[in-house]
Amino acid sequence: MAHDVIVVGAGPNGLAAAVELARNGLSVLVLEANRTIGGAARTEELTLPGFRHDVGSAVYPMGAGSPFFSTLPLAEHGLEWIHPDVPLAHPLDDGRAILLRRSVEDTAWWLGADGPAYERLMQPFVRRWATLAEHILDTPLRIPRDPLLMARFGLRAIQSAAGLASTFETDEAEALIGGNAAHSGVPLDRAPSAAIALVLMIAAHAVGWPVAKGGAGSITRALASLLESLGGTIETASPVSSLDDLPPARAVLLAITSRQVARVAASRLPAGHRRALATWTYGPGAFKLDWALDGPIPWRSEACGMAGTVHLGGTFPELRDAEAAPGSGRLAERPFVLLAQPSLFDPTRAPEGKHTAWAYCHVPNGWQGNATAAIEAQVERFAPGFGERILARRAHTPSELEAWDANLVGGDVNGGAFTLFQTVGPARWKLRPWDTPVRNLYVCSASTPPGGGVHGMCGYHAARAALERTFGM
Repeated sequence: MAHDVIVVGAGPNGLAAAVELARNGLSVLVLEANRTIGGAARTEELTLPGFRHDVGSAVYPMGAGSPFFSTLPLAEHGLEWIHPDVPLAHPLDDGRAILLRRSVEDTAWWLGADGPAYERLMQPFVRRWATLAEHILDTPLRIPRDPLLMARFGLRAIQSAAGLASTFETDEAEALIGGNAAHSGVPLDRAPSAAIALVLMIAAHAVGWPVAKGGAGSITRALASLLESLGGTIETASPVSSLDDLPPARAVLLAITSRQVARVAASRLPAGHRRALATWTYGPGAFKLDWALDGPIPWRSEACGMAGTVHLGGTFPELRDAEAAPGSGRLAERPFVLLAQPSLFDPTRAPEGKHTAWAYCHVPNGWQGNATAAIEAQVERFAPGFGERILARRAHTPSELEAWDANLVGGDVNGGAFTLFQTVGPARWKLRPWDTPVRNLYVCSASTPPGGGVHGMCGYHAARAALERTFGM
């Protein structure tokens, strides 16, 4: 059977593209190299029977806040968001923890002298979240509907996290900004690391930082179920090494990063575009740990037990030093650790009375070392006795993450380095947003705007480009 469109890759972006194409009446075939769908949004028993771990992503502020996902009946296909009591906790060595709460006012209270400044920074964007999300998850070249809002956001987002933190007085506010900015994988003294901090903190207030009930795989299963209800087809264990191997279709969308695009489309891409793809750089890798635990993590600050996500890294200077290390080819002695504890809020993740936890730190891209001891030392630092709770652990090096999902090149979970040059500069736009020099060939991975995160918008935008340019819709 011939299809109108073939999508290569059944992760969140590939499935989002397929859904948008199918709901516009096109016949869609999705080809997935792995035996299971999901890409970096999958859930597996990695440690012990009954303990379900998110192998890739785990917490979804941008999923809950996605302008595209919000238009889909994903709840009817099994997706349920679970909101922890508190989106984020950031413990300090003196036993206190900074809490990023859903309420701007409640968060400001935790920041003491910096509370009023925090409210002034956050409230205008939280109130206009729908408009802000539409713009930041759109192509940067489109004229915004609210240029004043975006100018106000852009002036703050374009700077470094260190620059944004310097506008506050307290260690607490600086640490909160630093931990959120560290998600970017960019050294905190470089632009635009402030952008990620702002987006994540605004999203925490506007839509929360939820987990998916049952695990990350629930998101992609819901997308797949919706696609199949629209007549789409998914074939797993179907790797694509060349466009020449694909059956006929009026359009092809590749949910793969720049390096894979250059290889898969090598026989058809002009030399200049292949050279442009070759200049695309990837960010630091992730070294990831999953734990099966005999009980909840014994945080020194009990407030951390209310949070779905915990940032481990202490003060801003320590965070800055930690995030500078991967770019120098080394593991920080005290790395910034991003930790999620979903089983506190989702009992489907572990047997009764037991728990799971998920964590990673940044390491050099493709790094072959072992960060287990460094990560667990950071947890133990803020949760004495943590090691005694571990029943089993599973580690993933950057190369193991890439072997599990080829889009995680060198362990980079963002599809490319989050630099000014690649985010809004020439490196992004000389590769075009979603189309290519090959007629009716599109790219819809996190290497395209708006970049990394489980929001489906890269797939949505590529699908809209195909609908307009190939199908005249």
